[in-house]
Amino acid sequence: MGAGHTHRLHRHGDSPVHALPPHTKLAAVLAFVIVVVSTPREAMWAFAAYAVLLGVVAYAARVPAGFLLKRLLIEVPFVAFAVLLPFVAEGERVDVLGLSLSVNGLWGAWNVLAKGTLGVAASVLLAATTELRELLHGLQRLRLPPLLVQIASFMVRYGDVITDEMRRMRIARESRGFEARGIRHWGVLAKSAGALFIRSYERGERVHLAMVSRGYTGVMPVIDEVTASRAQWSYALALPCAALVVCLLGWTL
Repeated sequence: MGAGHTHRLHRHGDSPVHALPPHTKLAAVLAFVIVVVSTPREAMWAFAAYAVLLGVVAYAARVPAGFLLKRLLIEVPFVAFAVLLPFVAEGERVDVLGLSLSVNGLWGAWNVLAKGTLGVAASVLLAATTELRELLHGLQRLRLPPLLVQIASFMVRYGDVITDEMRRMRIARESRGFEARGIRHWGVLAKSAGALFIRSYERGERVHLAMVSRGYTGVMPVIDEVTASRAQWSYALALPCAALVVCLLGWTL
């Protein structure tokens, strides 16, 4: 369990963005998202400028457009919500292709789509250039409450274990001729979920006892102290600083 954990969103590379310390990238993405959310929805050109800035980052990180677009599909539920807004929102109405749509709803849909897409794209780029273990170190470096960092760390480390346990249970059911085809089989699946919970709980207790026996006192030791130079901070904060200029212009023009 001490080995590094990779995830599907991560893309291995040796670009300048990959080489940045994780806490600088976390701070940059958070600042960028705050700036994007603070931009007035009427400044449509500003959101196009933000997309160009993210495109520059993706190019510097050597992240292909297809890789990025494929992972943007995670926001499909938000897109569905945005599509419904013009139909259910109240206020002034306007006819578009024979449909009566709310003006406020159209602006709200645009606001959700533009800001949500940019936020998700920035998060995908962060995940694509930073491994999970590095993200946890970055959160620790940014002085996130240690308990939250530990909870996230354990989720990362043992999520794969639980997933593998689910896979073995599924193979065991299928080897005995079971195949869930309807509501009649929900009882079997519920029992499997209960067994998985009990096994996970017991495994967690064993892991905790093993950690305590090795001196664990509630605080995880810092093995790799991650630091960042002034140049690295400047490089990482170039994105939110450029976005801030665009935001200020969006409010003034």
